[in-house]
Amino acid sequence: MTAAVVAGLTSLAVSQSLGDAEFNVVDRGRYLSILGDCSACHTAPGGRPFAGGLSIETPFGDLITPNITPDRDTGIGKYTQKDFQRVMSEGIGRGGYHLYPAMPYPAYTKMTADENAALFAYLQTLEPVKNQVEVNQLPFPYNQRWSLFAWNALNFTSGIFRPDASKSAQWNRGAYLVEGPEHCGTCHTPKNALGGDKDGEELQGFVIQGWNAPNITSDKHKGIGNWSADDIVAYLKTGANRFDLASGPMAEVVTKSTSRISDSDLAAIAAYLKDSGETPTVAPVAIAQSEPVMKAGAALYSDRCSGCHTPAGEGILKLFPKLANAPLVNADDATSLIHVVLAGSRTGATDAVSTSPAMPAFDWNMSDDQVASVLTFVRNSWGNAAPVVKPADVAKLRGYLKDQ
Repeated sequence: MTAAVVAGLTSLAVSQSLGDAEFNVVDRGRYLSILGDCSACHTAPGGRPFAGGLSIETPFGDLITPNITPDRDTGIGKYTQKDFQRVMSEGIGRGGYHLYPAMPYPAYTKMTADENAALFAYLQTLEPVKNQVEVNQLPFPYNQRWSLFAWNALNFTSGIFRPDASKSAQWNRGAYLVEGPEHCGTCHTPKNALGGDKDGEELQGFVIQGWNAPNITSDKHKGIGNWSADDIVAYLKTGANRFDLASGPMAEVVTKSTSRISDSDLAAIAAYLKDSGETPTVAPVAIAQSEPVMKAGAALYSDRCSGCHTPAGEGILKLFPKLANAPLVNADDATSLIHVVLAGSRTGATDAVSTSPAMPAFDWNMSDDQVASVLTFVRNSWGNAAPVVKPADVAKLRGYLKDQ
Protein backbone atom coordinates (compact mmCIF):
# COMPACT_ATOMS: atom_id res chain seq x y z
CA MET A 1 0.00 0.00 0.00
CA THR A 2 1.50 3.35 -1.03
CA ALA A 3 2.08 6.25 1.33
CA ALA A 4 -0.49 8.27 -0.63
CA VAL A 5 -3.16 5.58 -0.11
CA VAL A 6 -2.36 5.31 3.60
CA ALA A 7 -2.56 9.10 3.94
CA GLY A 8 -5.89 9.11 2.11
CA LEU A 9 -7.38 6.40 4.34
CA THR A 10 -6.09 8.17 7.43
CA SER A 11 -7.65 11.46 6.30
CA LEU A 12 -10.95 9.68 5.65
CA ALA A 13 -10.96 8.12 9.11
CA VAL A 14 -10.11 11.41 10.75
CA SER A 15 -12.77 13.29 8.79
CA GLN A 16 -15.43 10.86 9.99
CA SER A 17 -14.58 11.55 13.64
CA LEU A 18 -14.12 15.34 13.51
CA GLY A 19 -16.22 18.28 12.51
CA ASP A 20 -15.37 20.15 9.31
CA ALA A 21 -13.48 22.93 11.10
CA GLU A 22 -11.42 20.50 13.15
CA PHE A 23 -10.75 18.34 10.13
CA ASN A 24 -9.48 21.33 8.16
CA VAL A 25 -7.02 22.13 10.95
CA VAL A 26 -5.85 18.52 11.14
CA ASP A 27 -5.53 18.26 7.37
CA ARG A 28 -3.45 21.43 7.36
CA GLY A 29 -1.26 19.85 10.01
CA ARG A 30 -0.90 16.70 7.92
CA TYR A 31 0.35 18.82 5.01
CA LEU A 32 2.76 20.67 7.28
CA SER A 33 4.13 17.31 8.48
CA ILE A 34 4.87 16.47 4.84
CA LEU A 35 6.57 19.84 4.31
CA GLY A 36 8.67 19.22 7.42
CA ASP A 37 9.42 15.62 6.37
CA CYS A 38 8.57 14.58 9.93
CA SER A 39 7.99 10.88 9.23
CA ALA A 40 11.40 10.44 7.59
CA CYS A 41 13.30 11.39 10.74
CA HIS A 42 10.87 10.02 13.30
CA THR A 43 10.47 6.54 11.77
CA ALA A 44 13.17 3.91 12.28
CA PRO A 45 13.88 1.39 9.51
CA GLY A 46 11.14 -1.22 9.86
CA GLY A 47 9.57 0.76 12.70
CA ARG A 48 6.13 2.24 13.24
CA PRO A 49 5.50 5.66 11.63
CA PHE A 50 6.43 8.62 13.86
CA ALA A 51 7.45 6.30 16.72
CA GLY A 52 11.08 7.42 16.62
CA GLY A 53 14.21 5.33 16.97
CA LEU A 54 16.12 6.51 13.90
CA SER A 55 19.82 7.10 14.53
CA ILE A 56 21.12 10.44 13.30
CA GLU A 57 24.87 10.79 12.93
CA THR A 58 26.37 14.10 14.00
CA PRO A 59 30.03 15.22 14.25
CA PHE A 60 29.65 14.93 18.02
CA GLY A 61 28.09 11.47 18.19
CA ASP A 62 24.75 9.81 17.46
CA LEU A 63 21.31 11.03 18.46
CA ILE A 64 18.16 8.89 18.33
CA THR A 65 14.95 10.54 17.16
CA PRO A 66 12.11 10.60 19.70
CA ASN A 67 8.66 9.07 19.56
CA ILE A 68 6.17 11.78 18.50
CA THR A 69 3.03 9.67 18.52
CA PRO A 70 0.47 10.60 21.21
CA ASP A 71 1.49 7.76 23.54
CA ARG A 72 1.35 9.24 27.04
CA ASP A 73 4.31 7.36 28.45
CA THR A 74 6.85 7.27 25.63
CA GLY A 75 5.56 9.84 23.13
CA ILE A 76 4.07 13.32 23.27
CA GLY A 77 0.69 12.34 24.68
CA LYS A 78 1.23 14.53 27.76
CA TYR A 79 2.31 17.57 25.74
CA THR A 80 0.06 20.58 25.61
CA GLN A 81 -0.16 22.83 22.59
CA LYS A 82 1.95 25.35 24.51
CA ASP A 83 4.61 22.68 25.11
CA PHE A 84 4.69 21.88 21.41
CA GLN A 85 4.93 25.55 20.49
CA ARG A 86 8.08 25.88 22.61
CA VAL A 87 9.59 22.85 20.90
CA MET A 88 9.06 24.32 17.45
CA SER A 89 9.83 27.96 18.13
CA GLU A 90 12.48 27.78 20.87
CA GLY A 91 13.91 24.26 20.84
CA ILE A 92 12.71 23.69 24.42
CA GLY A 93 11.15 20.35 25.35
CA ARG A 94 8.40 19.67 27.87
CA GLY A 95 9.91 20.26 31.29
CA GLY A 96 12.23 23.00 30.10
CA TYR A 97 15.18 21.04 28.71
CA HIS A 98 17.01 22.11 25.55
CA LEU A 99 16.68 20.07 22.37
CA TYR A 100 19.69 19.29 20.23
CA PRO A 101 19.62 21.12 16.89
CA ALA A 102 19.54 17.82 14.99
CA MET A 103 15.86 18.64 15.50
CA PRO A 104 15.83 21.62 13.11
CA TYR A 105 14.15 24.14 15.38
CA PRO A 106 16.45 26.88 13.97
CA ALA A 107 14.33 26.49 10.81
CA TYR A 108 11.00 25.55 12.39
CA THR A 109 11.07 28.74 14.46
CA LYS A 110 9.94 30.51 11.28
CA MET A 111 6.57 28.75 11.45
CA THR A 112 3.61 30.57 13.00
CA ALA A 113 1.81 29.54 16.17
CA ASP A 114 -1.30 28.67 14.09
CA GLU A 115 0.77 26.34 11.92
CA ASN A 116 2.31 24.66 14.94
CA ALA A 117 -1.14 24.24 16.46
CA ALA A 118 -2.33 22.54 13.27
CA LEU A 119 0.71 20.24 13.18
CA PHE A 120 0.17 19.36 16.83
CA ALA A 121 -3.51 18.63 16.15
CA TYR A 122 -2.52 16.25 13.37
CA LEU A 123 0.05 14.42 15.51
CA GLN A 124 -2.65 13.90 18.15
CA THR A 125 -4.71 11.93 15.61
CA LEU A 126 -1.93 9.37 15.05
CA GLU A 127 -2.11 5.93 16.59
CA PRO A 128 -0.26 5.98 19.94
CA VAL A 129 2.78 3.71 19.82
CA LYS A 130 4.59 2.64 22.97
CA ASN A 131 8.27 2.93 22.08
CA GLN A 132 10.70 4.17 24.68
CA VAL A 133 13.63 5.97 23.06
CA GLU A 134 16.83 7.12 24.74
CA VAL A 135 17.49 10.15 22.56
CA ASN A 136 20.76 11.44 23.97
CA GLN A 137 23.56 8.97 23.26
CA LEU A 138 26.30 11.56 22.86
CA PRO A 139 29.59 11.15 24.73
CA PHE A 140 30.66 13.57 27.46
CA PRO A 141 30.72 16.58 27.35
CA TYR A 142 28.28 16.80 24.45
CA ASN A 143 25.62 14.93 26.41
CA GLN A 144 25.34 17.89 28.78
CA ARG A 145 22.29 19.81 27.61
CA TRP A 146 23.25 22.95 29.54
CA SER A 147 25.92 23.55 26.89
CA LEU A 148 23.10 24.33 24.42
CA PHE A 149 22.59 27.69 26.16
CA ALA A 150 25.88 28.78 24.62
CA TRP A 151 25.12 27.06 21.30
CA ASN A 152 21.82 28.87 20.97
CA ALA A 153 23.38 32.19 21.87
CA LEU A 154 25.86 31.80 19.04
CA ASN A 155 23.83 29.99 16.39
CA PHE A 156 20.09 30.44 16.91
CA THR A 157 17.74 33.36 16.36
CA SER A 158 14.09 32.68 17.17
CA GLY A 159 11.24 34.32 15.31
CA ILE A 160 8.70 33.66 12.58
CA PHE A 161 9.44 34.27 8.90
CA ARG A 162 9.32 37.91 7.84
CA PRO A 163 8.45 38.51 4.17
CA ASP A 164 10.64 40.69 1.98
CA ALA A 165 8.37 43.49 0.76
CA SER A 166 10.56 44.01 -2.32
CA LYS A 167 9.88 40.45 -3.54
CA SER A 168 6.80 38.77 -4.98
CA ALA A 169 4.33 36.70 -2.96
CA GLN A 170 5.56 33.58 -4.74
CA TRP A 171 9.21 34.33 -3.92
CA ASN A 172 8.33 34.92 -0.27
CA ARG A 173 6.38 31.67 -0.11
CA GLY A 174 9.41 29.87 -1.53
CA ALA A 175 11.77 31.59 0.90
CA TYR A 176 9.52 30.61 3.80
CA LEU A 177 9.39 26.97 2.68
CA VAL A 178 13.13 26.64 2.05
CA GLU A 179 14.18 28.47 5.23
CA GLY A 180 11.32 27.16 7.39
CA PRO A 181 9.46 23.84 7.31
CA GLU A 182 11.46 22.23 4.48
CA HIS A 183 14.65 23.21 6.43
CA CYS A 184 16.86 22.81 3.35
CA GLY A 185 19.78 24.56 5.02
CA THR A 186 19.98 21.86 7.70
CA CYS A 187 21.75 19.69 5.12
CA HIS A 188 22.75 22.08 2.33
CA THR A 189 24.41 24.88 4.35
CA PRO A 190 28.05 24.52 5.51
CA LYS A 191 28.50 24.23 9.27
CA ASN A 192 30.92 25.90 11.67
CA ALA A 193 32.97 24.08 14.32
CA LEU A 194 29.97 24.02 16.67
CA GLY A 195 27.58 22.62 14.07
CA GLY A 196 25.77 25.90 13.42
CA ASP A 197 25.18 27.35 9.95
CA LYS A 198 28.03 29.40 8.53
CA ASP A 199 26.94 32.98 7.97
CA GLY A 200 26.99 34.09 4.34
CA GLU A 201 27.25 30.53 2.96
CA GLU A 202 23.59 29.58 2.89
CA LEU A 203 22.76 26.54 0.70
CA GLN A 204 26.33 26.23 -0.63
CA GLY A 205 26.65 22.53 0.20
CA PHE A 206 27.75 20.38 3.14
CA VAL A 207 28.91 16.79 3.70
CA ILE A 208 26.62 14.85 6.01
CA GLN A 209 26.44 11.12 6.80
CA GLY A 210 28.72 10.12 3.94
CA TRP A 211 26.96 12.24 1.30
CA ASN A 212 27.55 15.71 -0.07
CA ALA A 213 24.34 17.72 0.11
CA PRO A 214 25.20 19.85 -2.93
CA ASN A 215 25.26 23.56 -3.58
CA ILE A 216 21.70 24.59 -4.52
CA THR A 217 22.33 28.29 -5.04
CA SER A 218 22.19 30.08 -8.39
CA ASP A 219 25.92 29.42 -8.95
CA LYS A 220 26.13 28.16 -12.55
CA HIS A 221 29.21 26.00 -12.01
CA LYS A 222 28.80 24.41 -8.58
CA GLY A 223 25.12 25.14 -8.02
CA ILE A 224 21.87 24.89 -9.98
CA GLY A 225 22.11 28.21 -11.80
CA ASN A 226 21.72 26.46 -15.17
CA TRP A 227 18.52 24.72 -14.08
CA SER A 228 15.27 26.36 -15.12
CA ALA A 229 12.38 26.71 -12.68
CA ASP A 230 10.74 23.78 -14.47
CA ASP A 231 13.89 21.71 -13.95
CA ILE A 232 13.77 22.37 -10.21
CA VAL A 233 10.06 21.52 -10.01
CA ALA A 234 10.59 18.29 -11.98
CA TYR A 235 13.44 17.22 -9.71
CA LEU A 236 11.47 17.86 -6.52
CA LYS A 237 8.27 16.28 -7.85
CA THR A 238 9.70 13.21 -9.58
CA GLY A 239 13.29 12.88 -8.40
CA ALA A 240 14.56 13.39 -11.94
CA ASN A 241 15.15 16.14 -14.48
CA ARG A 242 17.34 16.63 -17.55
CA PHE A 243 20.38 17.22 -15.32
CA ASP A 244 20.22 14.81 -12.42
CA LEU A 245 18.51 12.03 -10.47
CA ALA A 246 17.93 12.20 -6.72
CA SER A 247 20.08 9.74 -4.79
CA GLY A 248 21.08 9.02 -1.22
CA PRO A 249 19.14 10.91 1.47
CA MET A 250 17.68 13.26 -1.15
CA ALA A 251 15.85 10.35 -2.77
CA GLU A 252 14.01 9.83 0.52
CA VAL A 253 13.25 13.55 0.80
CA VAL A 254 11.68 13.46 -2.67
CA THR A 255 9.71 10.29 -1.95
CA LYS A 256 8.36 11.31 1.46
CA SER A 257 8.16 15.09 1.17
CA THR A 258 8.65 17.14 -1.99
CA SER A 259 6.82 14.76 -4.35
CA ARG A 260 3.75 15.08 -2.13
CA ILE A 261 3.50 18.87 -1.84
CA SER A 262 1.42 21.13 -4.05
CA ASP A 263 2.52 22.29 -7.50
CA SER A 264 2.20 25.90 -6.36
CA ASP A 265 4.58 25.30 -3.46
CA LEU A 266 7.06 23.56 -5.75
CA ALA A 267 6.91 26.54 -8.11
CA ALA A 268 7.48 28.90 -5.17
CA ILE A 269 10.57 26.95 -4.06
CA ALA A 270 11.90 27.11 -7.62
CA ALA A 271 11.26 30.85 -7.83
CA TYR A 272 13.21 31.42 -4.62
CA LEU A 273 16.14 29.20 -5.56
CA LYS A 274 16.41 30.86 -8.97
CA ASP A 275 16.66 34.25 -7.24
CA SER A 276 18.45 33.42 -4.01
CA GLY A 277 20.91 36.28 -4.34
CA GLU A 278 24.05 34.12 -4.18
CA THR A 279 27.24 35.33 -5.85
CA PRO A 280 28.49 32.77 -8.42
CA THR A 281 32.00 31.46 -7.87
CA VAL A 282 34.78 31.46 -10.44
CA ALA A 283 35.17 28.06 -12.07
CA PRO A 284 38.62 26.47 -11.73
CA VAL A 285 40.67 25.50 -14.77
CA ALA A 286 40.16 21.85 -15.75
CA ILE A 287 43.05 19.41 -15.51
CA ALA A 288 44.71 18.76 -18.87
CA GLN A 289 43.59 15.59 -20.66
CA SER A 290 47.26 14.69 -21.17
CA GLU A 291 47.88 14.20 -17.46
CA PRO A 292 48.47 10.52 -16.47
CA VAL A 293 45.55 10.51 -14.02
CA MET A 294 43.23 11.73 -16.78
CA LYS A 295 44.42 9.08 -19.24
CA ALA A 296 43.91 6.34 -16.66
CA GLY A 297 40.49 7.73 -15.78
CA ALA A 298 39.46 7.97 -19.44
CA ALA A 299 40.22 4.28 -19.97
CA LEU A 300 38.25 3.30 -16.87
CA TYR A 301 35.33 5.52 -17.85
CA SER A 302 35.18 4.00 -21.33
CA ASP A 303 35.18 0.49 -19.87
CA ARG A 304 32.94 0.88 -16.80
CA CYS A 305 30.79 3.98 -17.21
CA SER A 306 30.19 5.05 -20.82
CA GLY A 307 27.60 2.35 -21.51
CA CYS A 308 25.09 4.10 -19.25
CA HIS A 309 26.36 7.67 -18.97
CA THR A 310 27.37 7.79 -22.71
CA PRO A 311 30.88 8.54 -24.03
CA ALA A 312 30.26 12.30 -23.81
CA GLY A 313 28.82 12.20 -20.28
CA GLU A 314 25.32 13.18 -21.41
CA GLY A 315 23.54 10.34 -19.61
CA ILE A 316 20.04 9.09 -20.46
CA LEU A 317 17.11 11.30 -19.46
CA LYS A 318 15.43 10.03 -16.25
CA LEU A 319 17.55 6.87 -16.23
CA PHE A 320 21.25 7.72 -15.91
CA PRO A 321 22.42 11.11 -14.63
CA LYS A 322 24.09 13.63 -16.90
CA LEU A 323 27.73 14.11 -15.91
CA ALA A 324 28.68 16.91 -18.30
CA ASN A 325 28.36 20.37 -16.71
CA ALA A 326 26.66 18.82 -13.68
CA PRO A 327 26.67 20.78 -10.40
CA LEU A 328 27.32 17.76 -8.17
CA VAL A 329 30.20 16.67 -10.40
CA ASN A 330 31.74 20.15 -10.17
CA ALA A 331 31.40 20.43 -6.40
CA ASP A 332 34.55 21.05 -4.39
CA ASP A 333 33.81 17.91 -2.38
CA ALA A 334 33.49 14.60 -4.25
CA THR A 335 32.02 12.59 -1.34
CA SER A 336 28.71 11.78 -3.04
CA LEU A 337 30.44 10.70 -6.25
CA ILE A 338 32.79 8.41 -4.34
CA HIS A 339 29.79 7.07 -2.39
CA VAL A 340 27.77 6.05 -5.43
CA VAL A 341 30.76 4.49 -7.18
CA LEU A 342 31.64 2.39 -4.12
CA ALA A 343 28.18 1.53 -2.79
CA GLY A 344 25.88 2.09 -5.75
CA SER A 345 22.67 4.03 -5.51
CA ARG A 346 18.95 3.80 -6.21
CA THR A 347 16.69 6.77 -6.81
CA GLY A 348 13.40 7.13 -5.01
CA ALA A 349 10.11 6.10 -6.62
CA THR A 350 7.26 8.63 -6.69
CA ASP A 351 3.66 8.64 -7.85
CA ALA A 352 4.75 10.68 -10.88
CA VAL A 353 7.69 8.41 -11.78
CA SER A 354 7.33 4.89 -10.38
CA THR A 355 10.58 3.57 -11.87
CA SER A 356 13.60 3.97 -9.60
CA PRO A 357 16.80 3.48 -11.66
CA ALA A 358 19.83 2.10 -9.90
CA MET A 359 23.62 2.16 -10.22
CA PRO A 360 25.61 -0.92 -9.22
CA ALA A 361 28.36 -0.86 -6.60
CA PHE A 362 31.96 -1.01 -7.78
CA ASP A 363 33.72 -1.33 -4.43
CA TRP A 364 34.36 -5.02 -5.09
CA ASN A 365 36.32 -4.56 -8.32
CA MET A 366 37.78 -1.05 -8.30
CA SER A 367 40.75 0.02 -6.18
CA ASP A 368 41.04 3.37 -4.41
CA ASP A 369 43.41 4.56 -7.16
CA GLN A 370 40.97 3.51 -9.90
CA VAL A 371 37.98 5.22 -8.28
CA ALA A 372 40.02 8.38 -7.77
CA SER A 373 41.24 8.34 -11.38
CA VAL A 374 37.86 7.84 -13.03
CA LEU A 375 36.23 10.50 -10.87
CA THR A 376 39.05 12.96 -11.53
CA PHE A 377 38.50 12.33 -15.25
CA VAL A 378 34.73 12.84 -14.97
CA ARG A 379 35.21 16.02 -12.91
CA ASN A 380 37.48 17.53 -15.58
CA SER A 381 35.85 16.54 -18.88
CA TRP A 382 32.99 17.83 -21.06
CA GLY A 383 33.05 21.32 -19.55
CA ASN A 384 33.55 20.18 -15.95
CA ALA A 385 36.37 21.54 -13.80
CA ALA A 386 36.94 20.41 -10.21
CA PRO A 387 39.74 19.38 -7.84
CA VAL A 388 41.53 16.04 -8.13
CA VAL A 389 40.00 13.15 -6.18
CA LYS A 390 42.62 11.62 -3.89
CA PRO A 391 42.89 7.85 -3.31
CA ALA A 392 43.12 8.59 0.42
CA ASP A 393 39.64 10.18 0.28
CA VAL A 394 38.28 7.07 -1.41
CA ALA A 395 39.90 4.83 1.20
CA LYS A 396 38.46 6.92 4.03
CA LEU A 397 34.90 6.72 2.71
CA ARG A 398 35.30 3.03 1.88
CA GLY A 399 36.17 2.42 5.54
CA TYR A 400 33.24 4.54 6.71
CA LEU A 401 30.78 2.61 4.54
CA LYS A 402 32.06 -0.75 5.82
CA ASP A 403 31.32 0.39 9.37
CA GLN A 404 27.71 1.29 8.62
